[in-house]
Amino acid sequence: MTQAERDYVAAAKKGDVEAFNQLVRMYEGRVYGLAYRMLGDADAAADVAQETFISAYRSLHRFRDGSLIAWLLRIATNACYDALRAQKRRPTTSMDQLLQADDDAAPREFEDSGPGLEQQMLTRELSAEIQSGLLTLPEDQRVVLIMSDIQGFSYEEIAIATDSQLGTVKSRLSRARGKLRDYLRSRELLPAQYR
Repeated sequence: MTQAERDYVAAAKKGDVEAFNQLVRMYEGRVYGLAYRMLGDADAAADVAQETFISAYRSLHRFRDGSLIAWLLRIATNACYDALRAQKRRPTTSMDQLLQADDDAAPREFEDSGPGLEQQMLTRELSAEIQSGLLTLPEDQRVVLIMSDIQGFSYEEIAIATDSQLGTVKSRLSRARGKLRDYLRSRELLPAQYR
């Protein structure tokens, strides 16, 4: 943990809301990214991210020196598990998701100087398939894969965030990578260099 983080944590523990807001700004992207990849829904991910920071603020007095991001991701992971259990009890489809399909079909008015349309479509298709593949993984494997391969955390940080042994993290990651690779191969979307 950096000195700035230590200072913000110390100030937040004393009731300084602005110091805690600084911590939120530092880590909101990573917390939201984990939640989005776990849940596959932007609104649900935003709710989990908000819930994570509220919970962290309420229990900040229990945080001891260590990795703040690992502690936050543990809270986020547990919130994701809760959200997934709730989804299984009452599955729903967001109206935004239904309307988004129509929005994607709308013509774009601005010229893009980036990759060509075909490349954009292939990238979008691969990204959607990767997200679909992530959602097929067991939750414990999914969270480890997201933290390692998407967010770039070390095995040690993942072990702390998931409250798991280092060997467990490595084996879950290996199984998750294999399952995702098989999923993408079955859809013939895995780029040639990864086959």
